[in-house]
Amino acid sequence: MPGSKPGPDDRRRPPGTFRIGVIGGTDVLVTSSWFLIAGLIAVVAAPLVEEAQPGLGAFKYVAGVAFAVILYFSVLLHEVSHAMMARHFGFSVSSITLHFLGGMTAIEGESRRPKEEFLIAVVGPLTSLAVGAVGLGLWRVSPDGLLAMATVALAGANLIVGMMNLVPGLPLDGGRVLRAGIWRLTGSMHTGTIVAGWGGRVTAVAVLFYPLLLEQVWNQPAQIIDFVLAFVIALFLWSGANAAMTSARLRRRLPSLVARSLARRTITVPDDTPLAEAVRRANQAHAGSIVTVSGSGRPVGLVNEAAVLATPEDRRPWVSVSAVSRSLDEGLQLPATITGEDLVMAITRTPAEEYLLVEADGAIYGVLATKDVDRAFREGGGRG
Repeated sequence: MPGSKPGPDDRRRPPGTFRIGVIGGTDVLVTSSWFLIAGLIAVVAAPLVEEAQPGLGAFKYVAGVAFAVILYFSVLLHEVSHAMMARHFGFSVSSITLHFLGGMTAIEGESRRPKEEFLIAVVGPLTSLAVGAVGLGLWRVSPDGLLAMATVALAGANLIVGMMNLVPGLPLDGGRVLRAGIWRLTGSMHTGTIVAGWGGRVTAVAVLFYPLLLEQVWNQPAQIIDFVLAFVIALFLWSGANAAMTSARLRRRLPSLVARSLARRTITVPDDTPLAEAVRRANQAHAGSIVTVSGSGRPVGLVNEAAVLATPEDRRPWVSVSAVSRSLDEGLQLPATITGEDLVMAITRTPAEEYLLVEADGAIYGVLATKDVDRAFREGGGRG
């Protein structure tokens, strides 16, 4: 809320966003660009408001802003439906962000089956179409004036949003529906993403012709704003499609990332051991990492390789190994069996240079260095 101290979630918020609330434990964010589009909607809607309810004066702009808020509330319903379906399948949803082109739901993880992908994607457009249908029903019983104008505009906007989002191209929801279908037919999510990505590219090019259609089909001269809007939407679609296709190609390498095969041999030393002695023992054992343990033998820290190299050799006998260690906070201890996308997500959630790998019974297996994961990813696989 305004004036509250920023917590951990606030610090992780993307720049240029404002948290306006929480729904089911998920932050609802608004980008600064929303205020620009709200103002634009108010200006565009003002003449319609004046026509529907003459004599409002400057309050017609207030009514325009109110309509923008109501419109984005329906966009929020669209995104909340995505979030609810994702949670139904066990996915975490970190945030819902409203921006000038609509909204985005940040779902952690990828769908495991085509059915999940299809239902999470299609529920959003169906929600918009339902809101549009309700708006049409309300319009039929609304008295003439501002209320009738607002309901028919809201209905039309949601019907358009629902239908446009079903266009089969990423990053639109329809692209995810198409990806689910191709995935189901071919058994390959990668193939589905590439096909849906090309659908997004074709859609982006088609959008550029929108201003020309205004004049050729509807006999309405295109304005500068029409060309600008078409370019912005086309750029958004093209960028989103490219990002999805690039991500799909990168994800093909993920199964080759196996933490166990990338682990460095490690030794354990008491946390008050002189650094020089710890390094001597590591060299003698041909180990590439050092773990500090408490008096009871419980792992308590990971010795940072960069910090060791930065410590002059003549000072190492006088520095305890704990001085160059990072305590084993939550997220720095991973199962030795972790692989692929789970591995990437784990090190993304808790960024560090080293992670302790443990067996199911708690025994130490080794230490995983982030730079080894990066190297294996670039090379397309892990060490033997």
